[in-house]
Amino acid sequence: MNRLGLSKALPLPVLLPALFVTALMVGSALARDDGRYAGSPLKSWFDSLRSGKGPCCSDADGFAVADPDWESKDGHYRVRLDGQWILVPDDAVITEPNRAGKTMVWPIKDALGISIRCFIPGSMI
Repeated sequence: MNRLGLSKALPLPVLLPALFVTALMVGSALARDDGRYAGSPLKSWFDSLRSGKGPCCSDADGFAVADPDWESKDGHYRVRLDGQWILVPDDAVITEPNRAGKTMVWPIKDALGISIRCFIPGSMI
């Protein structure tokens, strides 16, 4: 008998579904990081990001935005959040080089709707 009290190894048809469920649980726990990159070498860079509205990570959680959900027109940005297009205020735009490479937004949701605290455009490749 082994330490778990099992007399032999579990058969593969029983073991594979259990491993799959475990992988899903771990994956969903990691996905909750939502771009905060807690263990990333970019963490200090993210922590230092500021727009004209203040520190990005102080009141809002940032996340990556897919290319179809943001655009630039006439020097201004807008982003689609919760199915609606929201103009990004000029003072919310981060103008330093984007080390992450992905377009990111830090929205704040309150009783008045959604406002943008910080926005950094991606590479647009």
